[in-house]
Amino acid sequence: MRERAHRSILLQVARPAGVAAAAPRTSQPSHGDSPMSTFTTSDGVDIYYKDWGPSQGQPVVFCHGWPLNSDSWESQMIFLASQGYRCIAHDRRGHGRSSQPWSGNDMDHYADDLAQLLDKLDIKNAALFGFSTGGGEVARYIGRHGTKRVAKAGLISAVPPLMLQTEANPGGLPISVFDGIRAGALANRSELYRDIAGGPFYGFNRPGATRSEGLVQAWWMQGMMGGHKNTYDSIKAFSETDFTDDLKKFTIPTLIIHGDDDQIVPIEAAGKAAARLVKQATLLVYPGAPHGLTDTHKDKVNADLLAFIKS
Repeated sequence: MRERAHRSILLQVARPAGVAAAAPRTSQPSHGDSPMSTFTTSDGVDIYYKDWGPSQGQPVVFCHGWPLNSDSWESQMIFLASQGYRCIAHDRRGHGRSSQPWSGNDMDHYADDLAQLLDKLDIKNAALFGFSTGGGEVARYIGRHGTKRVAKAGLISAVPPLMLQTEANPGGLPISVFDGIRAGALANRSELYRDIAGGPFYGFNRPGATRSEGLVQAWWMQGMMGGHKNTYDSIKAFSETDFTDDLKKFTIPTLIIHGDDDQIVPIEAAGKAAARLVKQATLLVYPGAPHGLTDTHKDKVNADLLAFIKS
């Protein structure tokens, strides 16, 4: 009884005087209004996606980083949708609100899932942006599926061409770094996520940095929504996949944004190396910016994305 009374009081507070309660919604929501949009891939994986902005606007498609989901792009999506663009982002298989398959947690499957989403929505003339691991997804998508649906691409703090240190890639990170992340995930992935978000991801470990507890908690929440096995497997996918040949297949204007204080994906072996491989690349270096610059430098990122799309 007391709980019912509390709910009644909350409803009265939320509803202005004289305004009747809304009737239950029975019609199918229109484009951009659906609370839960999903599709099923050819191998039976349910993929969640969001579709914001006017349906007639030029499509802008976003691929998120590890171990996050499409919510990590919300600052860019709300900005560009407000500018008249149709903004689409999905939760990668095993992440966020998508289902959690035991296998198929690799870049080829990620790219094929993206291709099926774009086919389902019949997307054309899109600007396709990938952040961090999502940059690898964009590169592998173009490598496997071409650019028939994509007019421009963007790699933001992205992992291509290769994160892992090898004889051919001496500037990469040693395998011990990624083994350490795997060990941390198995030991206590919740704590691992808090440590990453509260430290190097946003540069909060730098002297004089102001930590945002809200950003840390949002990052942690998104990570914990992902499947344990899926996010574990994805460490190998983002660190050991070589995207060199994929980048050589880019035939469209490509924007590369990278912070020169990126402690997660160092700029020399990533952004600068990718810019040398992509024929029509424009490299924007953000001085002092960390890996998570889509949040810490979101106004600049938004302006640069808009200018690139319009160019």
